[in-house]
Amino acid sequence: MIPLSPLAAAWTRSKPPLLRFLDNCLNEFSAESSGSVADYIPELSKADPAYFGISLATLDGHVYEVGDSRVPFTIQSMSKPFVFALALDLLGAGRVESAIGVEPSGDPFNSIRLNSENHPFNPMVNAGAIACTGLIYDSKGTEAFEQIRLALGRFAGRDLAVDEAVYASESQTGDRNRAIGYLLKTNAVISDNVAAVLDVYFRQCAVLVTARDIAVMAATLANRGVNPVTGEQVLSAYAISRTLSVMTSSGMYDYAGEWIYRIGIPAKSGVGGGILAALPARLGLGSYSPKLDRHGNSVRGIKVCEALSAHYDLPMLNRSDDARNAVIADYDIGKSPSRRVRRPQEREILAAHEQEVRVIELVGTLSLSAVDYVSRRLAGRSRPQIVVFDLHRVTSTTRAGARLIAEVFEELAALNVTVVLSGVRRASREWDSLREWTAELKNVRDFYLLDTAIEWAEDQIVYRYGGSIDFHETTELAEQPLLKGLGADELA
Repeated sequence: MIPLSPLAAAWTRSKPPLLRFLDNCLNEFSAESSGSVADYIPELSKADPAYFGISLATLDGHVYEVGDSRVPFTIQSMSKPFVFALALDLLGAGRVESAIGVEPSGDPFNSIRLNSENHPFNPMVNAGAIACTGLIYDSKGTEAFEQIRLALGRFAGRDLAVDEAVYASESQTGDRNRAIGYLLKTNAVISDNVAAVLDVYFRQCAVLVTARDIAVMAATLANRGVNPVTGEQVLSAYAISRTLSVMTSSGMYDYAGEWIYRIGIPAKSGVGGGILAALPARLGLGSYSPKLDRHGNSVRGIKVCEALSAHYDLPMLNRSDDARNAVIADYDIGKSPSRRVRRPQEREILAAHEQEVRVIELVGTLSLSAVDYVSRRLAGRSRPQIVVFDLHRVTSTTRAGARLIAEVFEELAALNVTVVLSGVRRASREWDSLREWTAELKNVRDFYLLDTAIEWAEDQIVYRYGGSIDFHETTELAEQPLLKGLGADELA
């Protein structure tokens, strides 16, 4: 084995910038001593206030960890967004939305109050969360908790257990939640079996996680429901997007407005000391530190989120994206023909009609704005007969982008323009998204290689203006481009 140079050795030992940033946060905020450990659930009061762990999960499945990131603690209210998303998928949006609102309450998380329609304000406060659990219990009965536990585990990418001591402690001291439960029953939000619903809810809150777990869970929310570590589509993108919306407005209780103003990332806290933050299409963050502020949020966890958002300018409403960057190349086949060797007659036909095949190479994310720009760019020149879209540099496709590109393809079909796609991986999410909206279109063909797509388009032009191609016809040596200019003696 060749020894590494000192510079190379130093490089391999160096920490990635994000990991160094998390280390700096750990070192700086460990000195923060304000706040107090939750004591209204006796078992939670036993947590070591010195614990401090941070984890960040990227959407390609890499997980950074510092401090006490593997120390288990109970998920508590951080379970609420996941159970809400599960209810949306299991029961349908209509059923869930008819029982639970989506408006911020401005009240503490355990407020015993309903909205003007006698429904919980939103699923992030206790009343809404208990109602969510109750809806699942109505559907699944005694299997409800196992459904919830398994779903939480799929978000985390591993099997999750229950802290039985915390469960027992919550159950023994949960009279306020019982009051909420009976208020919901009185208003027909949940069924008669309040005790059974609350038992599921107490167990749900006592599921054990780590900072690493909740970072992966948050990244799964940020990744439209796909766990970036396991690759599993845990719940539908629809349920996830609705969940992130409610987290944005109500995830941090009566601190939600301040949170979105200062930090700008959908988040959820738990009185066990955890905070998860999910920045859509970017990352998931999990932190654990038991000392809470007056709103019930982890003091150190908030500081980590503030620092991350400020340092990397992450607020989700502060986004800039130049749609023009989506097009990396735009040309006709005269500028870049296929590698296939053509006969003189074919070359003449293609030279005369080169503008009838237009190739547009795309890169990055096919978003609504990117596809809109491409459509206007297409319309800015004379209409071709064939348009080749090369997608092999496309990293993702938004639902809006896929729908708009299907509408562009429909318009091209109405104008008798053939669409050819290249670089599409059949097993990719991008292909699934495109196929959903373009499956009924008859003017769309696809090839894996761009050169193959261009060759096919050339064949159509040659056939249209010169008749069918005899692929088995022999070609004289003198017609070969590499031998052009050689005399008969040199070719003999």
